[in-house]
Amino acid sequence: MGKTYERARKALGAFWATRRAALRTDTGMSTVEYALGLLTAAGIAVMFYKVMTGGSVSGALESLVTKALDAPF
Repeated sequence: MGKTYERARKALGAFWATRRAALRTDTGMSTVEYALGLLTAAGIAVMFYKVMTGGSVSGALESLVTKALDAPF
C-alpha cells in the first residue's frame, strides 16, 4: 500500500499543480474583449461600405469598368 499510495499522491499533486498553473495563465479573450473586437470590426465594415458606395469611389469604379469594356480588341 505504501508505494501505490505515494504514486497516487504524486500523480494527484501533479494534476492539481497543472490545474493551478492553467488557471493563472491569461490566454484567450474575455467576453468584453470579444464585444470590443466585434464592435471595432463592425465599425470598420461600416466605414468601408460608406467609402465604397460614396460618389467618388463609385464613379472611379464605374469609369474603370467602362474603360475595360470599351477597350479595342
